[in-house]
Amino acid sequence: MPTDLSDLVPCQANPRDRQKATIRRSVHMLAYEVYCEVHGPQEALITGWCRGGFGVGELIAFLYARSFPKGEWRQRVEEALEGMNVG
Repeated sequence: MPTDLSDLVPCQANPRDRQKATIRRSVHMLAYEVYCEVHGPQEALITGWCRGGFGVGELIAFLYARSFPKGEWRQRVEEALEGMNVG
């Protein structure tokens, strides 16, 4: 776990857990790169606490898609999200 809290950004986890979930900024930015390609830029996702960050399912889908060529990212995000239930 990083000791520098500025290296952490929020993510959406179990809503019943009172502790705010966080991930490393570097991981968030990898997911954000795919998000931008699929949905377009959303600056609030990198400048503030937009909707509490990515959900766990989104992180899985975006990071999974990133392992494929950029031209396949949209298809791979959809593939990863299909039937996903991480709730």
